Amino acid sequence: MSDSDDPKNAAAPSRFSPSRLRLSQAFNELAGVTKLITTVPVRKPDVLSFVRTHPNPAMSLVGALMLERVDGRETFLVAPALYAEVATVGKLKTLHTAITRQGMVFIWPVGMAGADGRSNGWNDSAQQAAEMARTKWLRVVANMALGAYDIFVPLAELPDPEWPDLTFERILEIAFRDHFIDSADHPVLKQLRGEV
Repeated sequence: MSDSDDPKNAAAPSRFSPSRLRLSQAFNELAGVTKLITTVPVRKPDVLSFVRTHPNPAMSLVGALMLERVDGRETFLVAPALYAEVATVGKLKTLHTAITRQGMVFIWPVGMAGADGRSNGWNDSAQQAAEMARTKWLRVVANMALGAYDIFVPLAELPDPEWPDLTFERILEIAFRDHFIDSADHPVLKQLRGEV
């Protein structure tokens, strides 16, 4: 064996060797921290984001009563006992627990058929997308000419999401902590009745 083959004589990698500078992609493990989820948005998926919905049907709520403000900026979950208060403006939704590829958890509200049993292309295609997203990543984009959502799947095989260790009840609590109407005295209902 020559001196150059002897491991003791091998040159140490330089300080700038890519092999020494490459950081593991397990960032949370390296940081020694756990990410706490303190905010859960209630919204449709972003048109540029691939999303998944939780594969467990128990992580969805069918028949949630929602009230969307006229300004479009606030959405409230309404207790079923208050249906009569919001019957003319409330909407029935299915609330899906969803996640982006970046690990952001959100509630995806999808419209349901009204009391007359009629639905529309927007609700039907969104529900189809939410069901498909239980097993595959997808992106939804509004197609105004079609009156429904187009569904896109990635060309590459993407790994399954890492779901946080939270119950659906806790996710709903975080999402609606300041946006839950469970009393007839709620300011939003008083506004609907013209009392304020």
